Amino acid sequence: MGRGFVRKNPPNGEGVSNGRVRVAQSEWTADFEFRATGPERGGGNLQLWYGRGGQSQVGTSSIYTVGKFDGMVLVIDTYGGRGGSIRGFLNDGNTDYKNHHAVDSLAFGHCDYAYRNLGRPSHIQIKQEGKNFEVKVDNRECFRSDQIKLPTDYYFGISAASAETPDSFEIFKFLLTTSPAYAREEPRRNAPPQQQQPVAPPAQAAQQSPSQQVHDTPASSIKSQDAQFADLHDRVQMMTHSIDNLFRDFAKFAGQAEQRHTELMQKSVSGDQVKVLLEKLQAMERTVNAVQQEIGSKDYQGHFDKLHSSLTASHNTLLEGLPESMSKIVSTGSPRLATFILVVILAQLALVGSYIVYKRRRANAPKKYL
Repeated sequence: MGRGFVRKNPPNGEGVSNGRVRVAQSEWTADFEFRATGPERGGGNLQLWYGRGGQSQVGTSSIYTVGKFDGMVLVIDTYGGRGGSIRGFLNDGNTDYKNHHAVDSLAFGHCDYAYRNLGRPSHIQIKQEGKNFEVKVDNRECFRSDQIKLPTDYYFGISAASAETPDSFEIFKFLLTTSPAYAREEPRRNAPPQQQQPVAPPAQAAQQSPSQQVHDTPASSIKSQDAQFADLHDRVQMMTHSIDNLFRDFAKFAGQAEQRHTELMQKSVSGDQVKVLLEKLQAMERTVNAVQQEIGSKDYQGHFDKLHSSLTASHNTLLEGLPESMSKIVSTGSPRLATFILVVILAQLALVGSYIVYKRRRANAPKKYL
């Protein structure tokens, strides 16, 4: 479903345009444009459904009158009296919304948005990638969750309900797009099985491209339908191989970029470490500033003069007392002459005594005759 125009302003009733768009892929983006106009105290709500059974399950119900449904619904109304809001609801088919005592409390996400009487269409984008579910309003995030993955083969649909003073809801566009990988795989799943041909790697494909290139030929040379089909088949096949190679290269480059990003993040300094380093630098700067202020605010010339005077007095005292001390040490420490003479006499007496003893022993020794 693309661009168009549908007006939903049922007086005191409900309108539906439900179950027309089936989603066969798990990753998709839905763009929805609408405009709401009405009197000052007008009311009503607009529901964008993503349900399993489509119109057969939801019918013309609103979020407050639907029973048990399986899917998701985006509700646009004036809930809370804040000028407008957009809320998201989920159900697995077990909760009866019609008989629930507090339906508003079941919303898993919401944002305020004044949508009435803007004079222009409002743009809502719903995006599903993996487990990431996001809703944007006029290119601004409304709410998101990383724990929601909607199933496939469900149907999109739109319903509206009005109050006593109805608003008029005008729908300008509903566009469903899928990611390129899923868009290329879907026709192949639905097509009958065919014999697969080996696809050469990018390097081999580049080498084989001259021989596989389809040369331009004038249209007048193609006469039969078989020749036209063969030429078209060759060109489409060449384009398919080229696109496959491009996607393969993109995936390779994305992996390399992710790996480089991870390496850079591992090598980078964490925020806490930078904070601690900055605190240490600031502490050092404060200490240096305090020392500089302390030195600059005091005069140390008096202390230097006192130190110089003390060193000069110590030097003069040493010069005056050193000669007297040395003479005293020499005079008191030198040997006396009488002591020296006494030592010499005692040595001579010892030598004489030793000689006399030697002579006596020799004279008394036995003599031997031959």
